[in-house]
Amino acid sequence: MAAPGRVLFTILILTSVLAAFTTATNSRSTSDNVTVSLYYETLCPYCANFIVNYLLKIFQNGLISIVNLRMIPWGNAWIQSNGTFLCQMCFQALSVSGRKWLLIGLTEILLKHGSDECLLNTIEACTITIYPDVVRHFRFIHCVERLTLKGKHNEWINCFQMTGLGTVPIDCYNSGYGNVIERRYAKETAQLDPPHRFVPWVVVNNQPLQEDYGNFMAYICKAYKGNRKPEACRSLSSKIDYSEKAKSAPPGCYVDEATRFTSLTTPEKIPTLAKANRTQLG
Repeated sequence: MAAPGRVLFTILILTSVLAAFTTATNSRSTSDNVTVSLYYETLCPYCANFIVNYLLKIFQNGLISIVNLRMIPWGNAWIQSNGTFLCQMCFQALSVSGRKWLLIGLTEILLKHGSDECLLNTIEACTITIYPDVVRHFRFIHCVERLTLKGKHNEWINCFQMTGLGTVPIDCYNSGYGNVIERRYAKETAQLDPPHRFVPWVVVNNQPLQEDYGNFMAYICKAYKGNRKPEACRSLSSKIDYSEKAKSAPPGCYVDEATRFTSLTTPEKIPTLAKANRTQLG
């Protein structure tokens, strides 16, 4: 019987070849598409809100037909000199009356969130790689982020069944290949110019929207130069608001306002789906 690692590697290679073939055959029809890159982290409530309540709309109003959507789940994490990943908990999620608190009694919870975020970043990275079709992997990511908004991110593994995807991403995580993918995302995020200051960080055709990311659909319509402009663009193309009010700081998880916690030094294996449904994360 072939080793699990070899089977996974074969699946990943075949997936990559298929994705490349699909991209090549569709290159003529998508050459005018607008590239939208979302740099995010899985447990940032503002990233989850953007994905669930805003980014979803481009799948509903037809804008996805002119968009090459790229999801980069790394965010404000970073890599230590010893190679381990560190993730963070967004303090803004704990704000009370505009003030940010770090209570001693919350330390264990915060540590757990840092660890969970690194795991879920990697799971989503594996899902994006193994299921390159944007509709398929976005459906899974949307499911996980919706649970995050509900405070139920520990039920993430149910999203495989809910979205009809296989659990190969779990094998990807357990094999360590997910960390390879995450390192690529880390490098890409670190090379952003200008550097990202918060997440969600949205880039449209290499233009960072910064504080104006809420207008991302209008930027898509403005950037599209093809002749297949969706009906939705008729009501969006003139709505870019350059006023100072629009430029005020939006909700987001800022790099300098969050604390970071070590995780993935000795990552635990995720059990198979049948067992995992009985022993979920957390």
